[in-house]
Amino acid sequence: MLGGSTFVVVILVLAIVFIAKAVKVVPQGYVYTVERFGRYTHSLMPGLGVITPFIDRVGAKVNIMEQVLDVPSQEIITRDNAMVTVDGVVFYQVLDAAKASYEVSNLKIAILNLIMTNIRTVMGSMDMDELLSQRDSINARLLSVVDEATHPWGLKVTRIEIKDIAPPRDIVDSMARQMKAERDKRASILEAEGKRQAAILAAEGQKQAAILEAEGRREAAYRDAEARERAAEAEAKATQVVSDAIAGGNVQALNYFVATKYVDALQAVASAPNQKLVLMPLEAASVIGAIGGISELARDAFGGGSTGGGAPLRPRSSGTVPNVTSGD
Repeated sequence: MLGGSTFVVVILVLAIVFIAKAVKVVPQGYVYTVERFGRYTHSLMPGLGVITPFIDRVGAKVNIMEQVLDVPSQEIITRDNAMVTVDGVVFYQVLDAAKASYEVSNLKIAILNLIMTNIRTVMGSMDMDELLSQRDSINARLLSVVDEATHPWGLKVTRIEIKDIAPPRDIVDSMARQMKAERDKRASILEAEGKRQAAILAAEGQKQAAILEAEGRREAAYRDAEARERAAEAEAKATQVVSDAIAGGNVQALNYFVATKYVDALQAVASAPNQKLVLMPLEAASVIGAIGGISELARDAFGGGSTGGGAPLRPRSSGTVPNVTSGD
């Protein structure tokens, strides 16, 4: 009875060991390789897997999630003999667990050495200015080269980024001076361009002002000439009328014409802005006579005649201005 119980216990223990050896639980994000007598046979995907106990065994537990590696900093000599310190970061993912396990030894170290070598190759063929201004181009070239080189290892390099490019201190100072000089140059060019544009606009404004002023003077001269022409026409017409009246025997018209001119001259002298005493050979009787002559002409024009039974008008030759005399 005791022997039978021991046998059952042994069988149960063997069954438990057999199940533990045969059943494998693969977590998500991992792939297990299975080896039979040391040779790779297949891979166990995430979940529950079964292998032949004591014959098969799990060879490598491969992480198939995207992983990141820091690329150590290293010194690189550029094409123009400048020493720079560069570091970076690389992202990769295992696509084939068997190749990643059996095609290369120590996968991470292999990736890092491959990337560092290609960084020296790519960046060493460029100038300092190109390194600082074409970082995206450097990343693309490195990604193309490294991804092609790691393809036999069952890897996919998804991204390579250069984190920092550190030139020597003296080169940094030289670059700062160069940048300051370039900015000063741009500022000077912009200032000169602004002054040039302002001068052009000012000259254009002066040109337009001169054109408008000339047009104004031309219009004013045209108006003045037209006014003088009208005044001359009126004067000529008045003179013609007086000449026709004299030719017809009407002496009063001449008397009226001369008297009005005489009165206008006196008005101009009296309204002068100066405060000086002007002595002129004027006769009060002549002025009064001229005014009287104008009134006689007005009566004749309206057909009234002389109210005092006076004689007809006649010119006076003794005075400086023609006068009108009347008989008593």
